[in-house]
Amino acid sequence: MTHVALVGCGHIHTPGFVKRLQNRSDITVRAVWDHDRARAEKRAAELNAPVVDDLDAIWGDERIRAAIICSETDRHADLVRSAAGAGKHMFVEKPLGLGKDDAYPMADAIKRAGLLFQTGYFQRGIPAHLFLKQEVEKGTFGKITRVRASNCHSGALGDWFTPEWLWMTDPAQAGVGAFGDLGTHALDLLLWIFGGVDRVTATLGSAINRYGPGCDETGEALMIFESGVIGTLAAGWVDVADPITFEISGTEGHAYILDRSEVFIKSSHLEGADGKRAWTVLPTAWPHAFELFLDAVNGASVPLVDAHEAAYRSAVMEAMYMGAKEKSWVNLR
Repeated sequence: MTHVALVGCGHIHTPGFVKRLQNRSDITVRAVWDHDRARAEKRAAELNAPVVDDLDAIWGDERIRAAIICSETDRHADLVRSAAGAGKHMFVEKPLGLGKDDAYPMADAIKRAGLLFQTGYFQRGIPAHLFLKQEVEKGTFGKITRVRASNCHSGALGDWFTPEWLWMTDPAQAGVGAFGDLGTHALDLLLWIFGGVDRVTATLGSAINRYGPGCDETGEALMIFESGVIGTLAAGWVDVADPITFEISGTEGHAYILDRSEVFIKSSHLEGADGKRAWTVLPTAWPHAFELFLDAVNGASVPLVDAHEAAYRSAVMEAMYMGAKEKSWVNLR
């Protein structure tokens, strides 16, 4: 039996992680902590675990092998530094940091300690995304010229964040608004498939001003990859639909994904890929990113997000927000 601790319960995905933990017979939650004790007590009751008020009780418990950090983003740095010093493997909800200044030191501390790390970029394991990454690596699209990723929902329209998750609408605590919250998933896919970026810019906006003028509700970014590929990224909380979630265009092929599931691809390098019918031969889905972390802590060899990958995504997103503020391009190299 592997013992873990839930350190911070503030992220909107916490209830989902609690359910996954409840379904694992090989994992026991030994302690729950949050700076808001009532919040900790709620999750502890669901997990049949004790609440601790002193984090040292977690860091000093040798039976606890891993920390699941679901706190507000502005608390990540202190918690990650302490967890690394205590030798605890870490799942840290996305984004890792507010920007490059706190994200990279966290990644460095994790690497120096030789610890397992994972964050919540679950979209890598979706069959449609795995397929397109595979075909990019095979050269199915020829010279890729432009790519697009979109990750949008109606969270602000439905006021999903009030009252329990309202901190996520405060950029001082979250580091971002809607564009960064959802956009980090799409950004991860773009960087994972197409590599690093040379420069970025963005435009942020609002539709209903649900959470005040300081919190963006939608946005669009433009990026130039180091390879020369032109990329665009859309994300927001004010969309009633988001049907086309990914697109690749190249000199010898084209593909798009409907609702993160159906792939339509056209390329002479792939027999039968006429772009008229959904492509049905897709890779097997990976387990959720959180499940992969728990499997890794139990000794399994599984794909995880590298801590420095996560830090780079925080740095790129920060640059996009800077580009929006300054109405200019921001260089990443």
